[in-house]
Amino acid sequence: MIINLSNPVTKQVKQAKVGFSWTTFFWGFWPALFRGDWKWFAILIAIDIVTGAFTLGIGTGIANIIFAFIYNKLYINDLLTAGWKPADKNSEQILINNGFIAANN
Repeated sequence: MIINLSNPVTKQVKQAKVGFSWTTFFWGFWPALFRGDWKWFAILIAIDIVTGAFTLGIGTGIANIIFAFIYNKLYINDLLTAGWKPADKNSEQILINNGFIAANN
């Protein structure tokens, strides 16, 4: 599922995928770099370097598998914390259903 998030100040819109991150699974830290997610880029590359250095690269693969399950959630939570809002009702409903935001009753 893809959601649209908008920045209320700049009116910029970003799309984000909810669920498993295939791009992180296959390419590790590169998706974070291309999204401009500097915090998680630095964390992922540091983890890849440390785990890869001591395990001849096997640890990097394991770390990428683990982060593939959680990276999209981390990315969306960081955007929401920074003030980004759902851009449409469908995106809002997906965020509510997946526990990112509370329903406005």
